[in-house]
Amino acid sequence: MTERAAHTEIPDRYRYAVIPHIMVDDAAAAIDFYRRAFGAREDFRLEAPGGGILHAEITIGRSVLMLGDASVDEAEAGSFAAPAALGGGTSVTLHVFVPDVDALAERAQAAGAEILQPPKDMFHGDRTAILKDPSGHMWVFLTHVEDVSEEELRRRLAAAG
Repeated sequence: MTERAAHTEIPDRYRYAVIPHIMVDDAAAAIDFYRRAFGAREDFRLEAPGGGILHAEITIGRSVLMLGDASVDEAEAGSFAAPAALGGGTSVTLHVFVPDVDALAERAQAAGAEILQPPKDMFHGDRTAILKDPSGHMWVFLTHVEDVSEEELRRRLAAAG
């Protein structure tokens, strides 16, 4: 266990969070990518009657993520769209605390993720990496390094410029 792991792995305020539900163009391929890149575990899969994945659930670290194929008829009725259908952009970024962000970023890049910010220590007390998965979803992976008071957070932010 590294010195970083001696701190609380996930700050208390983030232990219970909203469960994201993302839509992708190929849920089976996305699940495979998340398994290889992020060490995800598939917990549940519901195949759509006409093919594809209507709903699946995976766990990354301690975080649950729901996903499904945007092209499945049942999903289309709900007007769900994958990032590619939105011109490649997304308005959502998924944050996940992990024990070792450096190892995760290395594994994710080898699996095909685009690293937008390599792991680095940030003013807010977390070592942080930002990446984009092959489906176009944005991810922020963090390893908690230190607890930072609100006063210290503001001081560091001002000093950063």
